[in-house]
Amino acid sequence: MGSTRLPGKVLRQLGDGGRSVLGWVVRAAQESAALDELIVATTTLPEDDAVAAECAALGVRCHRGPVDDVLTRFTQALEERPGEAVMRFTADCPLLDPTVVREAALVFQAVPGLDYLSTSLARTLPRGLDVEIIARAALERCDREAVSYHRTHVTSHIYTEAPEDARLLGLAYHPVAADLRVTLDTEDDWLLISRVVGELGDRCVPMRTLVSWLRARPEVCGLNAHVRQKALQDA
Repeated sequence: MGSTRLPGKVLRQLGDGGRSVLGWVVRAAQESAALDELIVATTTLPEDDAVAAECAALGVRCHRGPVDDVLTRFTQALEERPGEAVMRFTADCPLLDPTVVREAALVFQAVPGLDYLSTSLARTLPRGLDVEIIARAALERCDREAVSYHRTHVTSHIYTEAPEDARLLGLAYHPVAADLRVTLDTEDDWLLISRVVGELGDRCVPMRTLVSWLRARPEVCGLNAHVRQKALQDA
C-alpha cells in the first residue's frame, strides 16, 4: 500500500466487476495452472492490514515480512514449503497473461539446471506482462550474497551479479512490444489500464490481443508514453 508514486494502487478497484488490482494479478496467476501454491508477500506495516484482508477475501495465502528487505520476505514465505523454483509476479501488473505465465513455467521445466528465466532479460513484452522464475537454490544464494537495492528487487542480484557458471535464459516474444507500458506506477498508467479494461472487459486478455488493441490506438498508448521506469538503484 505504501507505493511512493501511487499509494494504495494494489487495492484500487479496476473495472466494473469490483475486482482489485491485486485480485487481477491473483486471477491471472491462478488461471495459468502453473503453480503448486500462490502466496502474496506483503509487509508488517499496519497499512498493509488491508492487503492481508484482501488476500483472505480472495482465498489466497498471505505472508507478512520486512518492508524494504523483500528478498527476506520471500525466503521467509518459502520456509517449510516444498518446491524447487519460485515464480515472481509484482502486484501492480493487472494485465498479466496466464498463457505467458504457463509457457514460462513449461520452458523452465524443460531446460534442466536453469538458475533463472525471465521475459525481461531481452525485453520484448510490454512492461507489465513480465514473468520471472528463479530456482530455489539460486534464490537462497541471492539471500546470502545480495546487498543494498538487490534486497528490494529480490531477483536482480542473479542477473546483474551472477557467477560465470550461472544458467540464465531469456524468453522472447513476437511481435516486439517493449515500448508499450501496462504496469501501474502512476495516475497516467491508471488511465491507460482503465481504458483497456473498459474496452476489453473484466478478463485476462491474451498478450497479442492486448498489443494489437494498443497498436491500433496510439492515443491510448500516448497516455503514459512519457512515464519512465525507475532505475534499479532508485526503486
